[in-house]
Amino acid sequence: MTSTDLQPLRRALLSVSDKSGLLQLGHALAARGVELLSTGGTAAALREGGLRVIDVADVTGFPEMMDGRVKTLHPRVHGGLLAVRDDAAHIAALQEHAILPIDLLVVNLYPFEATVAAGRDYDTCVENIDIGGPAMIRAAAKNHAYVAVVVDTSDYAPLLAELDANGGQTTQAFRQMLAQAAYARTAAYDAAVSTWMAGAIGEDAPRRRAFAGTLAQTLRYGENPHQSAAFYTDGSARPGVATARQHQGKELSYNNINDTDAAFELVSEFDPAEGPACAIIKHANPCGVARGATLLDAYRAAFDCDRTSAFGGIVALNMPLEEATAREIAGIFTEVVIAPGASPEAMAVFSAKKSLRLLTTDGLPDPRADGLMMRQVAGGFLVQDRDNGRLDPAHVRVVTAKHPTAAQMADLYFAWTVAKHVKSNAIVYVKDGATVGVGAGQMSRVDSTRIAARKSQDMAEALGLSAPLTKGAVVASDAFFPFADGLLAAAEAGAVAVIQPGGSIKDAEVIAAADAAGIAMVFTGMRHFRH
Repeated sequence: MTSTDLQPLRRALLSVSDKSGLLQLGHALAARGVELLSTGGTAAALREGGLRVIDVADVTGFPEMMDGRVKTLHPRVHGGLLAVRDDAAHIAALQEHAILPIDLLVVNLYPFEATVAAGRDYDTCVENIDIGGPAMIRAAAKNHAYVAVVVDTSDYAPLLAELDANGGQTTQAFRQMLAQAAYARTAAYDAAVSTWMAGAIGEDAPRRRAFAGTLAQTLRYGENPHQSAAFYTDGSARPGVATARQHQGKELSYNNINDTDAAFELVSEFDPAEGPACAIIKHANPCGVARGATLLDAYRAAFDCDRTSAFGGIVALNMPLEEATAREIAGIFTEVVIAPGASPEAMAVFSAKKSLRLLTTDGLPDPRADGLMMRQVAGGFLVQDRDNGRLDPAHVRVVTAKHPTAAQMADLYFAWTVAKHVKSNAIVYVKDGATVGVGAGQMSRVDSTRIAARKSQDMAEALGLSAPLTKGAVVASDAFFPFADGLLAAAEAGAVAVIQPGGSIKDAEVIAAADAAGIAMVFTGMRHFRH
């Protein structure tokens, strides 16, 4: 196949579900002498806008039928898109069958993703699977040596600029760019359909799994300056960093996005109806989490868990930010604050902090919602359900002679919830609804236990306290203690109650050690590894 770089645009086929910008595009093309072909509602909208349009049904000689399922699946459409313009046999076929070449295809697809997101029933979702649109897009994209294909309304302006710059023609480079975007769109569309259908029919591990995303922003770099990176959204409506509004500050970095997501997912575990909560994250791990009578109290308690690590961290709140808390947060360097909302007074406080990013989301993600998580490995990727496991108090077992008090049990549940969001091996000390020591990401659980206790001791010295806050605290372990040494280290730090999954072959030994130390212990039967 050969072609000249520049290709004229004489005829366009427009068939769109999203009609934003359609009339402006139609008038701009008509003003350049482009003949317009169209279908159904798109043709009606163009005519209502005063444009002359040829119905595709008049081109094919067949009316739209079967509730619109069949209208563009015809040789006179696909031949016009696929003909190689400098192939004599192709041109002869066009002439023999009275097929008109189509130089531009403008199509956006039935709103399948929006239909699924709206929770519509199975049959309605199926009816919103586009057939003719993807077929035409793929045909035009394959023949991009001659045909331009536009699938995003955001490409209308670049298309018109291209035509203005080249005397009503398109360049090969521009058509290649459009073709790549077109194939990505149909791939994402098919991925959405196949993912939805797998869920609808209860197929947990389909033979083939596809993921897709839409570019939200290119990033300065990835985890490190020598790594290129970009941020893609998956189209879901889950409140969080992907759907948030940024009110101030420079663009989020790769690490900012990752850490902000971790912070907001953690704080969303705490229902605002049960009171304010704050989570402070550093390098994807919590360095302080607390509840309080007020948002300010919650922030101060979270901050006092590890003030050193909180410097340059991410703050997530489960309630709209108000002025008093904003003033307190502004007292130290903070990278990002994310909350369901923020008062004008709080935003005014932050406006003086040009390096601080403020994000608002208008809601919290549901920690109980189903979802998939994906991680790439060499040669493939791992897929699993989101960890939405929550404790059922009826299944929590006290396994020691000593039982936790009601206050200790509340702290145990709090610690368990936080431990779910700490990198394994995770150890979390909690006292009075606030973390007082966090040990994360160690190869040994006993090391995590000791590190968390030592950080609490350091913080106590910095605060001028007579004893570490681990004295009288409870402790959560994300997985079972394989030996008694980790539990004994927690007891040495002053822990009075422990929550852990249980299930070790050494459970009896660990229970005996707890009884000997005079501490209470409960088993959950649920693990929360987070690697």
